Amino acid sequence: MEQGKDAMDSVYTHLSDIAEPRDLKRFSDKELLEVAREVRQAILDHVSKTGGHLSSNLGTVELTVAMYAAYDIPPDKVVWDTGHQAYPHKILTGRLEQFPTLRKHGGMSGFLRRSEHELDIFGAGHAGTAVSAALGFALARDTLGTKERVVAVAGDASIATGMSWEALNHAGELHTDMAVVLNDNRMSIAPNVGALTNYLAKLRSRPEIQTAAQRAKRVVEKMPEPVAKMAAGLRHGITHYLAPEETGTVFEEIGWEYIGPIDGHDLLVLLDVFRNVRE
Repeated sequence: MEQGKDAMDSVYTHLSDIAEPRDLKRFSDKELLEVAREVRQAILDHVSKTGGHLSSNLGTVELTVAMYAAYDIPPDKVVWDTGHQAYPHKILTGRLEQFPTLRKHGGMSGFLRRSEHELDIFGAGHAGTAVSAALGFALARDTLGTKERVVAVAGDASIATGMSWEALNHAGELHTDMAVVLNDNRMSIAPNVGALTNYLAKLRSRPEIQTAAQRAKRVVEKMPEPVAKMAAGLRHGITHYLAPEETGTVFEEIGWEYIGPIDGHDLLVLLDVFRNVRE
């Protein structure tokens, strides 16, 4: 077993030093780029042998690394909608060595299980439950008077469910201090349908928004390097300013502040956004 760990340490030099999300705070932003690369490689290496959900987890690598580096976990809480996108979460919570047992009898679950790890704070086998669960955690926090942040991560199929909309509507009415990350990857078991699906498609494809995002990028690129680095996380804000009528109106109408769209694979921008949102 120790030989296997030594071999793993030599392949994943940064991941071998990560036992919990707080360990990410020791790395510079540049080093976190390498952490993300190793997480991606680890998923490819293991899922190609054990089977499991590949593309959905590759889609959340940078998102997870940035969020876990920005937040203080624990006590901050992250609720994942299903386990299809949570392999990076498992890796960053010290379970890399268990990946050869993924989805095997007696091995590591392909989903989140509260009995498997203390940071698997909510387990679910179907989509649409994360926002409601996160709202419950946030309301419990407010009742107890503690200060931890609460985040739900949901896909575009999950966010369109009735349970998610009930929670979004209720949280918006209560002005609850929580965040929802919409991982809009246009992937689901069956085609997404309905008004919200059409709205998200419109949001991601509108020429005005794409043009605004490009203009924002050009503005930042023309800045001196130190200023550009500080402004990178404000690109989404510039986009919102240049095309305010189409960026997240449906969410803002029910009491949420919408930030986006944001490139879910741009780690440095995600770091700035998550750090700003947390504070």
